[in-house]
Amino acid sequence: MKKLKISILFFSMILTAFFSHAEDKTPVSEKTAKAEMKKIIEWYEAVGTVRPRTESSIEAQVTAQVMNVKVRPGTKVTKGMVLLTLDNRKFLSKLDQARQGLKTAIAGRKQANQGVIGAKAAFEQSESNFKRTKKYFKSRAATSRDLEQAESGYLQAKAGVAKAREALAGTKAAIRQAEEVIKEAEIALGYTKIKSPEEGEVLRRMVEPGDLALPGKPLIVLRTKGSLRLEAYVREGLIGKVKPHTTLSAVISTLDLKTDAVVEEIVPYADPMTRTFLVKASLPDIDGLFPGMFGKLLIPVQEHDVVMIPENSVSRVGQLELIQVREKNMWKTRFIKTGRIMDGMVEVLSGMSGNETIGINLKE
Repeated sequence: MKKLKISILFFSMILTAFFSHAEDKTPVSEKTAKAEMKKIIEWYEAVGTVRPRTESSIEAQVTAQVMNVKVRPGTKVTKGMVLLTLDNRKFLSKLDQARQGLKTAIAGRKQANQGVIGAKAAFEQSESNFKRTKKYFKSRAATSRDLEQAESGYLQAKAGVAKAREALAGTKAAIRQAEEVIKEAEIALGYTKIKSPEEGEVLRRMVEPGDLALPGKPLIVLRTKGSLRLEAYVREGLIGKVKPHTTLSAVISTLDLKTDAVVEEIVPYADPMTRTFLVKASLPDIDGLFPGMFGKLLIPVQEHDVVMIPENSVSRVGQLELIQVREKNMWKTRFIKTGRIMDGMVEVLSGMSGNETIGINLKE
C-alpha cells in the first residue's frame, strides 16, 4: 500500500511539473480553432437485411423428372429464357394420341357428311313418290294402302335426314373436343420447358437433374429486375418516428457505405417476442450490393447541443486526453473526455463549455 501511495505521489508530481512547465510556453505553431456548440441527432440503429423488392419462386405446373438445369445462382436471365427442362416423353405421347383422336373425328365428319347426302337423296325420292301417290289417290288410280305406304316412306326418310344431321353435328362437337384435347396436351408439353417470367437474376437453385418436380415445389428463386430494399426491425417505442415515404439513412457496413433509403412499407404488426415492427425501405442501385447483406436503418431519436473540436487537437497520454487552451494569451493544458468522432470532429463530453480557442498540432 505504501509503494502504491509513493507511485501515485510521484506520478502527480511529474504531471504537476509538466503542466506548470507547459502553461507558460508559447507554442511554435499558431494554428488554432474554436470549440463549437453544435446540434447533433441521436440515432437508433435498426438492424436488418438487404432483400430484393420483388422475388419470384419458380415452380413446376406438371409432375415430371428434371432433365436439365440451365442456370445457377448469379445467372442473369431475360424474359422467356429457358431455366430448366423436364422429361417430356409422356406429354409428347399424349399429344400424339390427341392428334390421332382429331384425325378420327375428322374422318367421322366426312362419313357423317356422306350420310347426310344419302339421307337427303332418299328423302327427296320418298317425297316425290308420296306426292305422286297423292295425285294418283285423288284420281282413284292408287289405293289408300298405296298412299299410306308412300307417306310412311316419306316420314322415315325425313327422320333419316334429321338423324344424319344430328350425327354430323356430333362429329363437329367431337372435332372441337379433340382440338381442345390437343391444346391441353400442347400446354402440358409447354410446361416441360420452364421459362423466366421476367428479366432478373437467379438467387437460389433448389433442384438438380434427376430430381422430381412437383406442382407447388419451388425449383428456382428469381430476383426480378428492380432495386433492392432494406428490411429492418424497429423497436415499438420508436415506430411513431417512422412514416411511409420519408427518407432515412441506411448504412451497409460491408461496403462502408451510407445512403438514403425511402420508407415504402411498415408492417402493421409487432413481433410479440422482440417487440419490433418490420420496416421496408427502398435503396438506390448500388454496385456490389446484393440480397442478404447486413444493413442498419438509422432512425432519429432526439436532438441536443454538444461541444465539438477538431480531432487532431486532442493529445493522448495513456488514457488521458489533453488539449491546449488559450487563456489571456497564455496556453494551458486541460483534461477533457471525448465521445464520438464525426467527420474529423470529436465530441467533448466534459472539460469544455464551448467557444474556447484551442491549438491544433502544437509543438513546443
